[in-house]
Amino acid sequence: MLRTQIPDVPAKRLGYALNMAQHALRMKMDEALRTVALTTPQYAALCAVEAETGLSNARLARAAFVTAQTMQAVLANLERDGLLQRRPDPAHGRILRSELTSKGVKVLKRAHVVVHSVEKILVASFGAPNVDRITAALAKCAEDLRLSGPRRAFAP
Repeated sequence: MLRTQIPDVPAKRLGYALNMAQHALRMKMDEALRTVALTTPQYAALCAVEAETGLSNARLARAAFVTAQTMQAVLANLERDGLLQRRPDPAHGRILRSELTSKGVKVLKRAHVVVHSVEKILVASFGAPNVDRITAALAKCAEDLRLSGPRRAFAP
């Protein structure tokens, strides 16, 4: 039986390298978004609302990779800053539906520009011809990990 050799040095492992890249991306996103007075989770929430008005807090949390409790604080700050408004769902009074305000649309347009400048670094790093293939491979990887089954499958 052929076994894949796992590198002894964690920094040479694929998962570690992915995590390092994700962390560097997050730091660069935070830095860029500060210029428009947003955080990365705020930007993610605004993007999700832009794509689909009326999302619930729970769906926004999943879209921004944060907990529901964290998203509640993110949305409260966005609402306080006049970037979005939340209204009760007509069918489910306890659910609040979010939508961008005109100020939110303007800030988000500026945020898209600064985020695009960060994404240019990614494209340059991978090479433009490779971006679609790498994006598809990472999406497949995420899906495979999500569907990988119960934890007991990880036993050596």
